[in-house]
Amino acid sequence: MKTVIIGGVAGGASAAARLRRLDEQAEIVVLERGDFVSFANCGLPYFIGGEITEQSALTLQTPQSFKARFHVDVRVRSEAVAIDPAAKEVRVRDLADGSEYRERYDALILSPGAAPLIPPLGDVESPRVFTLRNIPDTLAIQSFIKERAPRRAVVVGGGYIGVEMAENLMRAGLEVTVVELADHLIAPLDLDMAADVHAYAETKGLQLLLGRAVKHIADTGSQLQIELDKGSLTADMLLLSVGVRPDTALAADCGIDVNARGAIVVDAAMRTNLPDIYAVGDAVQVTDLVTGEPAFIPLAGPANKQGRIAADNICGLASSYRGTQGSAVLKLFDMTVATTGLSETAAQRAGLCYDKTYTYSASHAGYYPGGSSMSIKVLWEKGSLRLLGAQIVGFDGVDKRLDVLATALRLGAKVTDLAELELCYAPPFGSAKDPVNMVGFVAENIVTSKVKQFFWHDVADLPRDGSVTLLDVRTDTERARGHIDGFSHIPLDSLRQRLGELPAGKPVYVHCHSGLRSYIACRLLAGHGFTCYNLAGGWRLYEAVTQNRQVPPYICTQCK
Repeated sequence: MKTVIIGGVAGGASAAARLRRLDEQAEIVVLERGDFVSFANCGLPYFIGGEITEQSALTLQTPQSFKARFHVDVRVRSEAVAIDPAAKEVRVRDLADGSEYRERYDALILSPGAAPLIPPLGDVESPRVFTLRNIPDTLAIQSFIKERAPRRAVVVGGGYIGVEMAENLMRAGLEVTVVELADHLIAPLDLDMAADVHAYAETKGLQLLLGRAVKHIADTGSQLQIELDKGSLTADMLLLSVGVRPDTALAADCGIDVNARGAIVVDAAMRTNLPDIYAVGDAVQVTDLVTGEPAFIPLAGPANKQGRIAADNICGLASSYRGTQGSAVLKLFDMTVATTGLSETAAQRAGLCYDKTYTYSASHAGYYPGGSSMSIKVLWEKGSLRLLGAQIVGFDGVDKRLDVLATALRLGAKVTDLAELELCYAPPFGSAKDPVNMVGFVAENIVTSKVKQFFWHDVADLPRDGSVTLLDVRTDTERARGHIDGFSHIPLDSLRQRLGELPAGKPVYVHCHSGLRSYIACRLLAGHGFTCYNLAGGWRLYEAVTQNRQVPPYICTQCK
C-alpha cells in the first residue's frame, strides 16, 4: 500500500505519522514544495518579535528526522503540478533542477493549506510589502527589520495573525498601525467583547484605524504611501493580513469537487468525490459543529485531527470528523482573547433564536493576590438551552475557562449544565464559584425568570419621560467616575431603606458596575412588587463599548 501526501505541514505531517503507526509496511511519500515540513505556523509571529529566539524551534520535524523515526520519504522542494486520477499518478516537479517525474499512489492525501489573500492595491509586490504563511516569509520580514531598521509599520487586517504580528512588530521596536475594514478587531469576537481589546491595545501604544479601507499602496522608493478611504498613511513596511484562500487549483484541475470559495468538498471520512483521494486541513470545507452548515474555518487543531482521520480510513479504520467549532485563543501583550462556537453576529446570520449573558468574574479568589477579572459572553439557544458560543477577554485564567466552555459545547451541554460543573478550586487558581459556574448561575436565573435583562445597545432607547425608573445602584465613588444620562442614583446598600423614592407601578431598569449588585437589587425590588430589568454586563461593558475606554475594576471594600 502506497500513500502519497501532497503538503507536509499540519494535516499532511499528522497523516504521515499516523499512517506509519497504523501500518509498518506501508510506503509513504510526502511531497512538499517548500523547504520545510512540519513547521510551527502559529509560532512564526513570535520569532519575529523575539519571543522565540532559535529558528530551529519552529521546525518540529525535518525530512531526516521523519525518515529516522517514521520511515517516511519526505521530499522538499517537490511540487505536485498535476494529478491523474485514472492512472493514480501525481506529476511532480523537482524545484531544484526543474525536472519532472510521475509518482504512483494507491491512496492520495491533499494537504495544500491556504494562501494569503493579496488584493490588487497597487505596489503589493514591493519589497516593503509582506505576507506571513511560512518560514521563508518569516525570515524575509526578520531580515528586512535587521537590515533596513524600519520605524513604522502598517498591518492591513485585524484578525488573529494581524493582531499577533502587530504586537510582535512592536516588540521588534516598530511603531505599528492596524487598519481594519470592520468596526472591530478579531472577527470571531462581537463588537461588545472587542471593545476591551481596543482600549487595552491603545494603552500599549498600538494604533487602530477601524472601519477603514486601504485603497492603494505606492512604493515611493524610500517608503510606502498608503491611501485609505479617508486620509492616508506612510510606512516603512506593510503586512497584508486580510484573510486566506484555499490553495486548491491542483485539486480543481483534476476534477475534485470544490465549493464556491475554492475549498475542497469532503465527507466525514475526509474523502473527496474521486476514488482513493482524501483532503485535509485549511484547504477543505468543514461542517460547522453548531449550525451543521458547510463552513471554511482554517485552524491548526482541526487540520491535525483531519490528517489522523484520513489515515485511519486509508488503513481500514472507520473514523469520522464531526465538525469544527472554531475554538481559538490569542495573546495580545498580557491580554488573552479566546472564542469558541458562534458569535452573536454569526448566530443572527444563521437565523438562530438565542439568548445571551455577560459576566465579569475574577480569575481566582479575590483575597488571594494577583487576580484579575475576565469578561465572558455566552450564547445559548432558546428552548433547547444548548450552548452556541462563548467569548472571553481578560488576563489570567482565560484559556482555562474557554477550554471548559469549548468542551461543554462539543459535548452538547445546556448552558444551565455549567452551574453543576465541579471544577478545581484553590485560592491561587480559582474561586469556589468558578467563572464558568457563574455563567451557569446567571443563565439559570434568566431561564427561570428570576431576572429580566436589558443590554448596552438598549440603553439609548430607554424612555427618559418618567414612564420608567432608571436606577444606578453603584457607590458614590463609582458614580463619580462616570454615569449614564437619565439614571438616578441610590446605592444598593441604601436601597431597601429608600424604596419610597421609587414610583410604584413603574418598571425599573437597574445597573451597577458588572451586573451582580444590580441583580441583587432586582431581586430586592421584585420582592416589593416592582418589575425590574438588569443591565447585562453593567456600566463597565456599556462604557467600554460606547466610550472605548478601559474601566477600572470595582473593588468591594467590604470584601477585603
